Amino acid sequence: MENKTMAESSIPVDLFNPGQVFACLGILEVADVLLDDTKAVFDWSGEGEVAFRISAAGSVPPVERVMRFLEEVHILTHAPAGSPNLNGWKTRSWGVPPEVDAPGKPFPFPDPSSPATLPVVLRDEEGHEITIDHWGDATRRDNVKFWAGSRGYPGVALVRDAIGKVRGKLLQHANNPFALSRPQSSSFRFDWRRDYIPVHDGFSPNKHKRNIEMVGFPIVEILAVAGMAHARPCRKTKLEYKYAVLGCHEDILLDPIFHRAALGAEVSPVPGWPFRRFVMRLDYPGKEGQARCITQVTEETIDQ
Repeated sequence: MENKTMAESSIPVDLFNPGQVFACLGILEVADVLLDDTKAVFDWSGEGEVAFRISAAGSVPPVERVMRFLEEVHILTHAPAGSPNLNGWKTRSWGVPPEVDAPGKPFPFPDPSSPATLPVVLRDEEGHEITIDHWGDATRRDNVKFWAGSRGYPGVALVRDAIGKVRGKLLQHANNPFALSRPQSSSFRFDWRRDYIPVHDGFSPNKHKRNIEMVGFPIVEILAVAGMAHARPCRKTKLEYKYAVLGCHEDILLDPIFHRAALGAEVSPVPGWPFRRFVMRLDYPGKEGQARCITQVTEETIDQ
């Protein structure tokens, strides 16, 4: 039997940053579409920083392949035929209007009341597609939507804004993508390094836009929303979630399904494997009941 060529990437990840953990799953989801035999693991077995390791068939390191996809991708949204959201689309500020689905074509959730939560599709020239639509989830699962969609500003515009800030820089940051920062006025609020609570900090940067620019991490935000495709953290209350990761055992990497299951799990989905669980707490940066942002992350003690 012929041995298949495999390539591996290893990038640093802060497990106390939920956005980075979700973004690792996003890398895994994108790589799983682009490449064959994708496997991964969170590795804290050595000294120093934690690494997210991912391997896939081929000669190109999988994180590099994901970054190239994001460099080249076309960003679009779509809506059902006859949707009121088609008439309310603001091309000047939101970008290209939604594609219109053929009559009768299934839509991932009921047509939303606002363009804000229409699905996003990332599509490259080779026909690979990544769909982002977790924020419209109408099932029993929590939709993990922390952003408010101010004035109806849609998710597809947020994705376009984020990718626009890092295009031309993605491949050169393939070894440490979560460190790439750019001024960012709005985000999906998954990377808490950018966010703030005015009542806690004593002032609002929005009132000082000429002198203060909030610095965000667009790659984390883009990949974190992609990471919600098949996995969700466990919601305890509106302002508290738990998330978990699987560690490295005998240098074995695991299929995506195990990491999806682990994210919201109370116990390891792979008995005997290292497993860590975290609690993230949120608060309202503005009006209660609208946008939420992460304010605190702690690790839970797990009885092995």
